[in-house]
Amino acid sequence: MARSDDGKRNFALRDTSGSESSVFSGRTPRQAALKAARRLDPADGEAAADREDISLREKGTKKVHHYEGWAWVEEAPDDKPDWMPQRITKANVSKKGIEHLEEI
Repeated sequence: MARSDDGKRNFALRDTSGSESSVFSGRTPRQAALKAARRLDPADGEAAADREDISLREKGTKKVHHYEGWAWVEEAPDDKPDWMPQRITKANVSKKGIEHLEEI
């Protein structure tokens, strides 16, 4: 398992055919899944957000972490920094399980 000096691991986003398009890094699979979920088409409010499947293979392993993710747009907090836009994209994920691949 390849880890960087800061403890972050790389996770490849997999589609249903098994091809890997993007790589997200994080200390945990959930952290990488949240980054991937923020790239989903955001809904106007969390309640209206569609759930989508997210599969991430940990680089250097045969483990695929499966999540259900969703994203939405909401108003930024009142104490936001000047550079932050007025409306921000937020995301959440729910773990569905881990799959162990036979081969990569």
